[in-house]
Amino acid sequence: MYKAVGSRGSRVSRVLWMLEELGQPYEFVEVKLRSPEAYTLNPSGKVPILIDGELTVTDSAAICVYLADKHADKGMGANPGLAGRAEMDSWMHFAQSEFEAPLWNKLRHRFLLPKEMRVDVGPAATYDFVSELKALDRRLGDKTFALGERFSAVDVLLGDMGNWARAGKFQIESERVNAYFDRVLARPARARAQANGGSMK
Repeated sequence: MYKAVGSRGSRVSRVLWMLEELGQPYEFVEVKLRSPEAYTLNPSGKVPILIDGELTVTDSAAICVYLADKHADKGMGANPGLAGRAEMDSWMHFAQSEFEAPLWNKLRHRFLLPKEMRVDVGPAATYDFVSELKALDRRLGDKTFALGERFSAVDVLLGDMGNWARAGKFQIESERVNAYFDRVLARPARARAQANGGSMK
């Protein structure tokens, strides 16, 4: 059985969602960011962390890709061939390095950094988010999901980020992207993940 380690309301929600989509049994182990328990499993002290027997995997995107590859029969990984892997990797890097960046920047300055380090990054975060939202709109095009007509690990990441953006009051001024987020966030597996530890108490 997998162990999904993290704190409620953190990126562990992506890991739980992925496990629910795959129909895999797991245990949610609640551990706080940069706690002694987290440092034992990850040198950075960050969560989420996936424990699969003797293997420990960190970083939500890496975990989701690992799970998609391990359970390839479930169809949540890359399209076939080297080009398919490159396509998926490109999406994953865009999601974490570009689309999530303004969300993370705002969150850090609102809640995570020491108070004396916080500044008002709201306008800059909004500006950056608008730019990345336009990029997401163009990348999606007329596709149902990121990789085409099937739901994949990429959609787990993007959907979770979309929920984060909505909770953070970022304006999503794209009918196509809003419809995409509605579509992926309505999946039953996500609701199960939220109930099992993927949301705040």
